[in-house]
Amino acid sequence: MLDFESPEDLYRNIVSQSRRPAEIVPGSTEPKTVITDPSQWITYLPDDILVKVDRAAMGVSLETRVPMLDHRIVEFAWRLPLSMKIRDGKNKWILRQVLYRHVPAEIIERPKMGFSVPISDWLRGPLKEWAEMLLDDKRIKEEGILNPGPIRDKWIAHREGKRDWPCYLWDVLMFQT
Repeated sequence: MLDFESPEDLYRNIVSQSRRPAEIVPGSTEPKTVITDPSQWITYLPDDILVKVDRAAMGVSLETRVPMLDHRIVEFAWRLPLSMKIRDGKNKWILRQVLYRHVPAEIIERPKMGFSVPISDWLRGPLKEWAEMLLDDKRIKEEGILNPGPIRDKWIAHREGKRDWPCYLWDVLMFQT
């Protein structure tokens, strides 16, 4: 994180699959996009996650996020003393106290669970042969668009469990498909 010259460079690295896209597509230059042009920047919360949650919730008539994003709730939370927010090593202390009245503790106290697609497992399991065919060094060279070197390196490291490259590889696989 300390390697970046500006917050913009850090943000771009976080939301991009590659620091050097021209390494993957030889002779290319990256056009201005919502990632590279600050005037078009989207943000993770309002432009990504909240949109997805809203769509999923609307599909089943749920109200999910509005109460927690209400400015009055945020203002109230800012006024609370730290002892009401964190106590005995537990964060969101006051919220937990309210929830304990209505929700079983085992639901409140369990670890967070994400909603990510298990691409890593799929690429090492049921999609391994399909990915191997599309990421074949010879095939990529013959097609003449992508540079097979960095792609193969990441594929081999991923396949062998040395490193996880699910999003990077998935982008290449979708292009290849």
